[in-house]
Amino acid sequence: MNNELNQIKVLVCGSTQGIGLAVAQQLASDGFTICLTARNEQKLQAALATLSSSEGQNHTYFISDFTHPEGLKNAVEAHIQKNGQMHVLVNNTGGPKSGPIVDADPQEFLAAFNQHLICNHILMQALLPGMKTKGYGRIVNIISTSVKQPLPNLGVSNTIRGAVANWSKTLANELGGFGITVNNVLPGATNTQRLTEIASVKANKTGESVQEILAEMGQESPMKRIAEPQEVAAAVAFLVSPKASYINGINLPVDGGRTKSL
Repeated sequence: MNNELNQIKVLVCGSTQGIGLAVAQQLASDGFTICLTARNEQKLQAALATLSSSEGQNHTYFISDFTHPEGLKNAVEAHIQKNGQMHVLVNNTGGPKSGPIVDADPQEFLAAFNQHLICNHILMQALLPGMKTKGYGRIVNIISTSVKQPLPNLGVSNTIRGAVANWSKTLANELGGFGITVNNVLPGATNTQRLTEIASVKANKTGESVQEILAEMGQESPMKRIAEPQEVAAAVAFLVSPKASYINGINLPVDGGRTKSL
């Protein structure tokens, strides 16, 4: 894009694999300065080594565990104090385990609520001063098409993703006047470890192979295949760019047309 983007710092969550890593790589290639965060420092260091620094960026990382919101708060605040404010937040966290909602333990909802909505909120509050100071702010939440059409056998995830979507829309209304946009990207079936885990659970119940189930998932889309993480990352890259300055408060499915509603 242009070398001025290296002055815009982007925090990408869950950025050592799958969609999170693809987003970090795409945004680094576009010229943004990236901060990675995840639980495993070795994987963070490996991911950091894959990021382009062609625009002179100094990419960083910090360790975080989204199952401990207070620890996340301390970690992000310490990183900002040491490395300066950040201006773009890409919320991306692995989803709850699959299963019917009637079988879910109430504690599963509480754990997922903390891991997703509460941690998203903590990060937003930590980054908001930097966005306002910079006069440039983007928040993109990578959630799920389930906010438009609940998915079978993902009861806890459907519930919590819906909460995050409404948090996001409320936030978009409150922050739009500061030139800060808040949007959701809704991946469909995407070639990630998370999808393989879901397919494995189904395979154990049906006797089918994981590959057969993944192929069936692909057939549910008019595109007749599942997505690659880079295809989701491309949508995120547009929403965080200056070109998306008047797109605010939307849910953007990246699912090849699988979702039945508009």
